Amino acid sequence: MPTDDFDVPRSSKRKLPRFAISPETFGRGAEAFARFMGTPAFLVGMTVFCAVWLLWNTLLPEAVQFDPRSLNFTLLTLILSLQASYAAPLILLAENRSADRDRVEFEHDRQRAERNLADTEYLAREVAALRIAMREVATRDFIRSELRDLLKELEEDAAKDSGATDDHSPRDTKGGR
Repeated sequence: MPTDDFDVPRSSKRKLPRFAISPETFGRGAEAFARFMGTPAFLVGMTVFCAVWLLWNTLLPEAVQFDPRSLNFTLLTLILSLQASYAAPLILLAENRSADRDRVEFEHDRQRAERNLADTEYLAREVAALRIAMREVATRDFIRSELRDLLKELEEDAAKDSGATDDHSPRDTKGGR
C-alpha cells in the first residue's frame, strides 16, 4: 500500500533511456550543417531534387506518382517546410556560436593590445632613461679629447720639469767637478 510521504522524494519511474548529447557536439554539428547549407553543392542538389520530384510527379502516369500535381505537391511542400523549420534554428545556433567565438577572440585581442601598449610604454620609458643616462656618460670622443688634454698637460709639465732641472741640475759628485 503506497504511503503519502511528502517529505520523501519519489523514485524515478522513467522507462525511456536518456540521451545525453554534449552541447559542444551538437553545436559543432549545427555549424557543419549550416556551413553545408550555404554551399553551391547543397543548392544544386536541392534544385536537382526538386526538379526531379516535380518532373516525376507531373510527367509520369498517375499510377507511379507519389505526390501528384492534382494535390499541389503536398508531400514536397511538407518536406521543404520541415527542412526550413529545422534549418532556421540550426543556422541561428551556428551564428550564436560564431558570435560567442568572435566575442572571446575580441577579448583576447583587446588583452593582447593592452599588453602591447604596456610593453611599448615601458620600452619608451627605458629608452628615455637611457638617453638621460647617456648625457651623463662620457662618450668616446669626449674621453679622447680629455686624454689628449691630459697628455698635453703632462708634456707641458714634463717640459717645464726638464727645463727646471737643466737650470738647477745637481752637480755630479763622482765626476769631480
